[in-house]
Amino acid sequence: MGSSLAVTQQNFEYRPDLDGLRAVAILPVLLFHAGFSPFSGGFVGVDVFFVLSGFFMARIILADLERGSFSFWAFYVRRMRRIFPALFSMIAVSTAAAWFLFMPQEFRYFGDSVQAAALFTSNILFRSESGYFDLSSEMKPLLHTWSLSVEEQFYLLFPLAAFLGFKYARRHILAIVSAVALLSFGASMWGTVHAPEKAFYLLHFRVWELLIGVLVALAPRSTYGFGGSQALAALGLLAIFLAVFVYSPDTPFPGIYAAVPCLGTALVIHAHCRGGAIGRLLSNPASVFIGRISYSLYLWHWPVIVFLRYGLGHELTTGWALTAVAMSFALAYISWKFVEQPARYGSLASSRVAIIGVSSAAIASAVAFGGIVNALQGIPQRLPENARTLYQATYDESHFSSERCFTDSNGEGLTPAQIRRGDLCGVGVETAGEPQFLVWGDSHAAAIAPAIDVAARQMGLSGVFVGRGSCPPLPDTDYGSPAAVKRCADHNSAVMALIEKRKFAFVFMVGYWPKYVHREELPGQGIFFDPRVVPSRADWSAPVRKGLDATLTKFARQGTKAILVMDVPEMGYDVPEALARAAASGRSLDIAPSLEYTNTRQALARRVLADAARSSGALVVDPMSAICDASRCHAIREGTVLYKDGDHLSAKGAESLSALFRPVLDKMQESVDL
Repeated sequence: MGSSLAVTQQNFEYRPDLDGLRAVAILPVLLFHAGFSPFSGGFVGVDVFFVLSGFFMARIILADLERGSFSFWAFYVRRMRRIFPALFSMIAVSTAAAWFLFMPQEFRYFGDSVQAAALFTSNILFRSESGYFDLSSEMKPLLHTWSLSVEEQFYLLFPLAAFLGFKYARRHILAIVSAVALLSFGASMWGTVHAPEKAFYLLHFRVWELLIGVLVALAPRSTYGFGGSQALAALGLLAIFLAVFVYSPDTPFPGIYAAVPCLGTALVIHAHCRGGAIGRLLSNPASVFIGRISYSLYLWHWPVIVFLRYGLGHELTTGWALTAVAMSFALAYISWKFVEQPARYGSLASSRVAIIGVSSAAIASAVAFGGIVNALQGIPQRLPENARTLYQATYDESHFSSERCFTDSNGEGLTPAQIRRGDLCGVGVETAGEPQFLVWGDSHAAAIAPAIDVAARQMGLSGVFVGRGSCPPLPDTDYGSPAAVKRCADHNSAVMALIEKRKFAFVFMVGYWPKYVHREELPGQGIFFDPRVVPSRADWSAPVRKGLDATLTKFARQGTKAILVMDVPEMGYDVPEALARAAASGRSLDIAPSLEYTNTRQALARRVLADAARSSGALVVDPMSAICDASRCHAIREGTVLYKDGDHLSAKGAESLSALFRPVLDKMQESVDL
């Protein structure tokens, strides 16, 4: 037998230092998620867990294979016993909390995540939910189950791979594992740059981390002596702590940066430090206890933080963050003592049939629950009738936002080729002749398009619409990160080619202008919006002015008249949800921020557009007067909810603004009649 299976020669006594290493993994994750800024890289604790998981799995499976006692059946029953009881307990309690707290759209997302967590496909779900209009990660109580899904997918594949490798390539297992780990690491480095969401969530970009643990289990045991093992373990811990305290959410991850905590973990495991300062740090009773409850602590901490923030309506203050940590520890201990331990060592644990039966029932129930919640659109019947009526504006979206008319921020929908051909959705009346105008912009253009559509129909005018999420009508303009600008280049180039080819008489240019001149949305936009926090006054308007002037100059040369549409006031809150919550609790529906706040936020963008119109002769449409009065702006008017979220008009809200566009359409009509 070659040294590649040195794992089978190792002593399998209990190692308290590895429980201590679990504590080193979980505490930074907990403190990072609770918002303690020194632990800005605390997310690497998950990577420490990945390496530990790979090590334990290899140690268990290869030892059983060596003894000739390995059973797939027994392995998966052990995994069920270890993972399922605490996981499904957490899901059940989170479901009860979400039932009473969440609005329908949030609850629908939650139902999807329950289903995915039960089927161990959370990582795939959350990767697919990383688009522009999706629920923010702060509102997903089961987001943390993505890492469990990665591990479970590994547990499905690795035993079979280990079995086949042991049977047919026993002497080459070390080389095979090394090769697969290097391939995955290379993919992770590529993905971190080119497909960051996939690289973060998906198994093939992450499996190298688990395989590092496998390699540690396979590696021949070396005797370093007391000083050597202390030095190795200290170096490993230093690497982990370096990542915890130096990394931040902006660190490109996983890729090369994930190698630091992963290799650090490998060193600590391999060092097998039994004494000295490092041994005492990892093996003291407090570290061992935290390590033992670390699985439950990981399961419970994130739902506690999400629901606490949701209930408070703002980010956690230091006091509330400490409360979240204390609650997480309390629930983790209860879960470990009364769920984990009985499931592993109680009378039920000895019955494989019972374990499989209960596990199957839990999975089936979770899948059925997710399906029902999705089919019933988040079960709005949970809300009082008046709240439910207000909430319906969430779904009040016009066809201009559909894939047939619009390209989303991920590039799905209308293609540049369709745009160049002029295969676009119509605005106003249908006509066999050439359209008189084009409506061009980002998602705010799609939201306000029904207003132009209604007015144009009334006046017998016809136009076409083109838009893409987060892409302002500013070709060759630096209005955001290089990636954001690059993403819009082909789209805007196609639009400009179409304008040049068709020589439209008028082009409406619509955008989320404050976002582009400040390069920020409102602080805490959504559930955590706080109008007392002053919006950003950072001035990034120079490139926007330059791009706008260049585009308007091109239009003037070919005789195209631009109509600049100023942005609607941002509400900060997700309007239908905030109104429904207010109605359900009997609070005022007057949720919009003050006019002073809105003026502060909009001033720079309005100035940029007004200056561009003055210098180019472009026309201007300003929705502000139709949504705001002398003292404040309004989210709801005469029973019509004007917004479908925090800054996009609802279809009915947009239609109610159609009169705004009559003056410019009158001028258009005059030019057509001439």
